[in-house]
Parts: sequence; structure tokens; C-alpha cells
Amino acid sequence: MIAQPVASHFVDGSYVEDKAGAPIEVIYPATGEVIAVVHEATPAVVERAVASAKRAQGVWAAMKPVERARILRRAADIIRDRGDDLARLETLDTGKPIQETLVADWPSGADSLEWFAGLAPTVTGETIPLGRDFVYTIREPLGVCVGIGAWNYPSQIACWKAAPALALGNAMVFKPSEVTPLGALKLAEILIEAGLTAGLFNVVQGRGAVGAALVTDPRVAKVSLTGSVPTGRRVYAAAADGVRHVTMELGGKSPLIVFDDASVEDAVGAAMLGNFYSAGQVCSNGTRVFVQKGIKERFLARLAERTAKIGLGDPLDPATQMGPLVSATQMDKVLGYIAKAKDEGARLVCGGERAALNTGFFVQPTVFADVTDAMTLAREEVFGPVMAVLDFETEEEVVARANDTEFGLAAGVFTADLTRAHRVIAGLEAGTCWINAYNLTPVEGPFGGSKMSGVGRENGRAAVEHYTQVKSVYVGMGPVDAPY
Repeated sequence: MIAQPVASHFVDGSYVEDKAGAPIEVIYPATGEVIAVVHEATPAVVERAVASAKRAQGVWAAMKPVERARILRRAADIIRDRGDDLARLETLDTGKPIQETLVADWPSGADSLEWFAGLAPTVTGETIPLGRDFVYTIREPLGVCVGIGAWNYPSQIACWKAAPALALGNAMVFKPSEVTPLGALKLAEILIEAGLTAGLFNVVQGRGAVGAALVTDPRVAKVSLTGSVPTGRRVYAAAADGVRHVTMELGGKSPLIVFDDASVEDAVGAAMLGNFYSAGQVCSNGTRVFVQKGIKERFLARLAERTAKIGLGDPLDPATQMGPLVSATQMDKVLGYIAKAKDEGARLVCGGERAALNTGFFVQPTVFADVTDAMTLAREEVFGPVMAVLDFETEEEVVARANDTEFGLAAGVFTADLTRAHRVIAGLEAGTCWINAYNLTPVEGPFGGSKMSGVGRENGRAAVEHYTQVKSVYVGMGPVDAPY
């Protein structure tokens, strides 16, 4: 039990245990070892969490924004000071290489807390002159927010949801994925250490039933989910019954379009980042790589060369570049997609097997070429290190094919012609796009999707719209003109 937390939940400012809840084993993906056990939240734990959030939120909202900001900024500093320990915990929880978790997971969370701390004091209303009278607006917090996290970036997601919610005067009850429950507890502990009022950020563990209890609680004003499309449908329907605010960041099958004038080296690097980073377990990954026929074989040859050099192994070894998938279930799912791609006639360029390591849920980084739009590999989200390379000839053709999907999370374009780059991006049905880059998601920029990939946005000033509501106040400056 090398990662056993103090207790399963963090409620009203302290750790809470209730072993009446069903046990949840935390598995280290690199070895299959049980490294911790937490218990699902009982109704009593859920009730205490929501009640404490409701009680604390009003006082928090009444504070000056700059006072709230100081607390969040202190939390960001604590995270950075403890970066090594937090990165190790994240690696144990997810199986991601330590070289990733040191720079991408908790650091991104710290950036979010810091940025929204700076934003909070600048959020104001407006004054609308009407001649003698006028209207002014106030941005008010929503109240108690529920955050539901995913297992691929558990601590980053907890921070991405907590930072705007808290900065803008809300409280949050956060349910991590049952697969990766550990990081959010540390965030709650750090926020209290930084001076956050007890009850404002609570963490409860559990599976779908716990999430459903939170989403349908009448005291909850808003739900923010990161997860799959099926989960999103259920959460959206449940939240709609109470007319709650909802933001959802769901799945993707994003296109990465490489024109024949692009830098092959840069495009290959971006395609690898967009398929193999975090063992391919990234929602915005560019898993449909459209390569113009003029450079297709050169692209594939260089891609195979660079992919062959990726170092798989112990995630705690700083030299390891790619770790295991998060669970045996996920590994089996990905291997099933690989088998189906072979059966449907895609050409295997490299990889295609479970990695030959002694333990753990490792899959080789895999590339398929000659993939067609109708193949399963081009239609469904794999969420593993499997890249599909498709051919195209013209700009009009590739834009139409790229949009032929139910998803709309992300898209990327590589070309030396920036006029074409902007034109193509304008034609793509996706919420988050890149030109001559891929999968860079700074907190300053909004992140989210369209179509079945979700609603609303995280990060950037756009998040203000999703954690506040506008109160409009009409001010009469003269006698009332009534016809009665």
C-alpha cells in the first residue's frame, strides 16, 4: 500500500473515512500491484460534503475577489514547492512516466490556480445608459458546483475545475474517477493548508451511483464533467431535470491534417505527441492523421523511424518516455481495436502488440496506414497509442472527410501556407484547433468541443461564463410613469 491516503474522502476541511462504502482498489498500471484502497462514499458522506459546501459558499462569495485570489495563489505555490512528490503520486495513480507528470500534470494545475487567482479581481459588470435611467449588471457565483473527473489527467482536471469555481466565489464537491482517486485528495489538503475555508472544496470517492447522487442533489447549481460520451449523456439528462448549469468535455476522434508543403519532421513530431503522449490516453488526440499523398511515404518512413526509438518501461525511471495504459480493461480494449484494424485491412506500419515487458498494461506505440474513413479505427475513439494514417488529395476533400464524424473536440493543420491554414481551420467543425502545433493547452486559452464532444469551455476568460450568472439591475432616476 505504497500510496495509501490518510482516508478515502476529504470533507469539510479534513479527511473522512467510512468503511461501510464499497472498497475501490487502486492499481499501479506498471505492475498490476494494489497500491491503495479507498471506499466509496456512503449517502452520509455525500450529504456531509454537499451540506458543508452549501454552508461555506455564501461567506466565500461575499469576500473580496482579491482575498480569494491570495488563497489560490498560495495553493499554486505549494504545488510547485512539492512538485517532485506530487509527480510521483500522479505516476503511481495513472502509470504515466515521471518525465510527463513532472512537467504536465500538477504544473498545469498550479498554472490554472494562479491564472484564475489573477483573473478573479478583474471580473466586473457593466453599466448601460438609458438616458435618465440606467441598468447595471453584476456577475454572481452560481453556488455549489459538482466536478466529475476522468482518469487520464486526474489532478490537472481537479485543478482546472476547482480554480475557476473557487476564484469566482463558488464551492465545489469533486468526484474523481474511481480508477485514479488519489490526486484530488492532495489538492483538497493543499487548499486547506493555503487558507481555504473548510467545506469549499470537498472530495468524495465513488462510481456512477455517487456521481448520480451529486448531480441530482437540489442544492447543486452546476455540474462540470470530463468523461465519455455515454457518461455525458446520462449526466446531461440528470442535470437537465433540475435545470442545472452544465459544462462537459467528452470524447474525440480529431483530425490532424498534413499538407505536402509542411515540415515533415514537425508534422511527424506533432502526430506522435497527438497519439503517443500519455500512452495515447488524451481526449483531444489527433488520431486521424490525414497526410497528402505527395509526402505520404516519406511521412510514414520517418514516423516509423522515430516511433521505434520510443522508450517504454518503468514510469518512475526518468528515461522512460511511454508508460502503460491505465488498467487491464483499457489495455484489452485497445488491443481489441488493433486486432479489428488488422482484420479490416489497415496496413500495420509498426507496433501492433502488447509490449514484451514482464508486468503491467503496456501496449506498443502503433501506426496503421491505408486507413479508410469507414474503418472502425477511423470512427471510434480508441484512447490508446494507436495512430490511423489516411490519404487525401485536395483541401476540399480533406475538410469534408475530417468533419464526417459525430465528434468535434479538436483539429490540427500543418502547412507552410498560413492563408490555407486559417481557411481550413475555419472550415473544420472542432472547438479547439492548432496550426503547426498540436495538443498545447495553456490555461489562458479556452478548451472544449462541439457536436458530441461536449458543451461549454474550460480555461481562459470563457470559463467565467460557466461559473457565474448575470444579475441585471434597472435603476429609475425619476418619477414612475404609470397609466393607472
